[in-house]
Amino acid sequence: MQDPGALFEGARAGDRRALARLLSLLEEGGEAAAQLSARLFPYTGNAHVIGITGPPGSGKSTLVNALARAYRERGETVGIVAVDPSSPFTGGALLGDRIRMQDVAGDPGVFIRSMATRGSLGGLARATREIIRALDAVGFQRIMVETVGAGQVEVDIAQAADTVIVVQAPGLGDDIQAIKAGILEIADILVVNKADREGAAATLHILRSMLSLGQPAVVRHHGRAMTIQRVEPSREGWMPPILQTVATSGRGIPELVEAIERHRAYLEESGEGEARRRRRIAEELAALARERLWARVVHQVGRARLDGLVDQLLRREIDLHTAVERLLE
Repeated sequence: MQDPGALFEGARAGDRRALARLLSLLEEGGEAAAQLSARLFPYTGNAHVIGITGPPGSGKSTLVNALARAYRERGETVGIVAVDPSSPFTGGALLGDRIRMQDVAGDPGVFIRSMATRGSLGGLARATREIIRALDAVGFQRIMVETVGAGQVEVDIAQAADTVIVVQAPGLGDDIQAIKAGILEIADILVVNKADREGAAATLHILRSMLSLGQPAVVRHHGRAMTIQRVEPSREGWMPPILQTVATSGRGIPELVEAIERHRAYLEESGEGEARRRRRIAEELAALARERLWARVVHQVGRARLDGLVDQLLRREIDLHTAVERLLE
C-alpha cells in the first residue's frame, strides 16, 4: 500500500490518481484511514460545503453540473460528492451521476467522487464527511454533496453542509407528498427546478404558502381545495429564498449562485456559521465515540457472549435494558 502521507502530498499537488487512492483509503476505514484523517484534519475548514437534496427526478445531478460550470467560470475549484443508493442484495450501486456531469468531468478544476450508501440511512454514505474533509484539505474551494434522493429521510446533509439546497420539480406525482416539513426545515435555499414544465407555478405557490408566517394556507391541488400547514423555518434570521431554475439550459443558475453567496455571508456575519461548525464537530465526535465504544464492547465481551444475550432476548428471558447492563458490566 502506498504511504498515506505521500498520497496526501501528491493530492495537494494536483495528482488526481493520488487523490482517488486517498479517498478510497478513507472509505475503506480502519487504522490507516484514521491516521490519514488525523493528517488531513489541520488543513480543513476552508471550503464552502453545499448540500443538494430532494426527491428522485428533481434534476439534482443536472443542477450540480450547472453550478459547477458557474463556479469554474468564476475561477473556483469544485469538488463533487455524489451519493447513490446501494442494492440491499449485492451492496452495489449504479453511480451514474457522472453521466449527467460529462461536460465538467474532464475539467482539471473539478473532481467528482461517486459513493454508494452501503446501507446507511439519511441520504449520505458513512464515509461522506471524511471525503468532504479530504477534498477540503487538498484545496477545493467549493464542495457540493448530492444526496441519494430518498426524500424525507435525507436530513443528514443538514449536519454535513454549510448551505443546504432542497430541490423540487413539478410533475413528480403528488406535490404535497413531495414537499414535506421534515425536508423543508433543513432548507437554506429552495429551488423549483424544471421550471419550464407545466405545474411549476403550482409547486412554487405551495412552497411559498408553506414558508409564509401566519395561519395555515388554503391552496388548490389537482382541482380541489386543501389546507396546508405552514412551516416556520428553523433557521433564525434567515428566510429561505425560493428560486426557479432550468438546469439543462442554465436559466436561473446565476440567481442561485447569488443566493448561495448571500447565505454564506449571512452565516459569517451572524455567527451561525461558527455555531453550525461547532454542532457538526460535536455530533461527529459523539458518533465516532459510539462506534468505537461498541467495537470495544464486542471485542471484550466476545461474539459468543453477545449471541447468547441475543438468544435470551429472543426467548424473552431478559429485557433490553438488562442485556445492556450485562454488556456494560
